[in-house]
Amino acid sequence: MRLPTPTPGDIEWFVHDRFGMFIHWGLYSLAARHEWVKYNETIPDDVYQKYFEQFNPDLYDPQAWARACRKAGMKYVVLTTKHHEGFCLWDSKLTDYKITNTPYGKDALRPYVDAFRAEGLKIGFYHSLIDWHHPDFPIDGQHPLRDHPDALKMNETRNMARYADYLHGQVRELLTEFGKIDVLWFDFSYPDFVHRGLPGKGRNEWQSEKLLKMARELQPGIIVNNRLNLPMGNADFYTPEQYQPRAWVQVDGQPVFWEACQTFSGSWGYYRDEDTWKSPEQLVQMLINTVSCGGNLIMNVGPTARGTVDARAEQALSVYGEWLRLHGRSIYGCAPSEFQPPQDCRYTQSGNRLYLHLFNWPFKFVYLDGLANKIAYAQLLHDGSQVFVKSALRDYNYEAVAQFIPSDTAVLELPVRKPDVVVPVVEIILK
Repeated sequence: MRLPTPTPGDIEWFVHDRFGMFIHWGLYSLAARHEWVKYNETIPDDVYQKYFEQFNPDLYDPQAWARACRKAGMKYVVLTTKHHEGFCLWDSKLTDYKITNTPYGKDALRPYVDAFRAEGLKIGFYHSLIDWHHPDFPIDGQHPLRDHPDALKMNETRNMARYADYLHGQVRELLTEFGKIDVLWFDFSYPDFVHRGLPGKGRNEWQSEKLLKMARELQPGIIVNNRLNLPMGNADFYTPEQYQPRAWVQVDGQPVFWEACQTFSGSWGYYRDEDTWKSPEQLVQMLINTVSCGGNLIMNVGPTARGTVDARAEQALSVYGEWLRLHGRSIYGCAPSEFQPPQDCRYTQSGNRLYLHLFNWPFKFVYLDGLANKIAYAQLLHDGSQVFVKSALRDYNYEAVAQFIPSDTAVLELPVRKPDVVVPVVEIILK
């Protein structure tokens, strides 16, 4: 199995921990209909301003957020310091469009950092390269004013170089004022996206090489994602979004470190009326599948405008917490296995411990190709109860079943009834 080449950042903890929390929180939580609401509904600044004037998350309790993250089994967190709307969650010296100028009147980022650190979690910042509010950010196809009849004319007074200075200045603030930061999650580049004559933006516009160099100098060891539109080798990890890879993610034919970013429902920001929330089985299977393919999973929470995690998200987090309480050692510190799992199953492995995750509970037997005479012991992970291991050659009339069970196959004898866990796991100790 080919492994990714070492990266500039400290990727070891990331690969070990496997599971993190994304938090998308901003003015869009008041609209409560998607974090791209300003874009989707082509809302101009003067209309969107009402959300700024009403933002007062009086129930914001970062300690509660941090406890929920830890209890869910998540090991690191990434919060949106500024999303595409341009609103900043800290007291930036470079803009007035920040939380300290809302009715809330306080910095939200410092309490977040302190609370999650206190719970022993790694700290990440998401920072949008895009800014729909900044007066120097040129209108393009990813902007709410993309179809404005005067968009090209309006761009004549906008200066991308000045905006890049602002972008770099804010990243400098984030990486110098809050102590050690473990993850920097930029979003996003679209250099080839042209809309009605409005060009997209990528590494040249962001001055990505300079930006990344500064980040690594200010925070040695920080890991940075791949959305700066730089060549392979610059990013520490890649970020497939809203889909599940079926194998180790590769770029230019080379395996890379990667993180699947996913939502509990169909939106990143709080969406009151959205109703495509994933089932417990989907949630747990996504985590297992991701690790079985060599990746991390970061699941998103979109807090409400009052600063709370709503009941649907709390329930989803509890699904992970309960399952990982019993099955965490099949995830943390695990990697893909070179063995091929049976149908409707996934393997993860750590040393001589092979973990068989059963997405569909079979009737009594499960057949493990290539593992005959290689298993020292097997047990159901949730309760530590023994699972009998049989050999096709030793325990069966092999002449009668040769066409069904190859000689290199081990057979696990399972209970008829599925255990009362979302996804059962058999822990296999190899010889």
